[in-house]
Amino acid sequence: MTAWLTRISPDLRHPAARRDLRDITAVHRRVMSLLPDDLGEQPRHQAGVLFRLDHTTTGPALLIQTTMPPDPSRLPDGYGTVQTRDILPLLTALTSGMTVHYRIAANASKRAWKGDNAGKVVALSGPHAEQWWQRKADASGLRLRHLHTQPQPAAIGRVTPVRHAITLFEGQAVINDPDQARTAILSGIGRGRSFGCGLLSLAPAR
Repeated sequence: MTAWLTRISPDLRHPAARRDLRDITAVHRRVMSLLPDDLGEQPRHQAGVLFRLDHTTTGPALLIQTTMPPDPSRLPDGYGTVQTRDILPLLTALTSGMTVHYRIAANASKRAWKGDNAGKVVALSGPHAEQWWQRKADASGLRLRHLHTQPQPAAIGRVTPVRHAITLFEGQAVINDPDQARTAILSGIGRGRSFGCGLLSLAPAR
């Protein structure tokens, strides 16, 4: 299976772009608007949709991964600049022993079984978040060599109540199992995948 990676650089002068960036549920709706309307009861799953808001020095960038080609013409005129590419060459190039750079904004969390939070999903931070990512990376066919973490703005839904804590993990890893790594790229990692969490980006180290 292949996938397409779309990068949108929203024009912050555009009122729809500004509104979307204030509400993660609005971002989710905007992402889904790039795909056909008749995808059934689980459209995000059917289209393999994952996305991430990257906070760059030149402004926000919306990175969207789908398993079917998106239609950027469904964006409002002037919404932002759009680039799309097929990532099949990346998926097929992954081999055991390859060194890669990785980046993922994830909802590092666990379900508490004791205390006042028993039964609730609680966010992890600091060393606990790093340990969470280490376990997830191992299960995704990656052996971490370097790790840098940085808390990100929470994913907040204002119309539909949503709040996901987000930690950015990035660094360098060695691929132990290419099939597991491909599955992690296509399926995403952790909770909150409908709201900007779990998109794993890999790039061969030069």
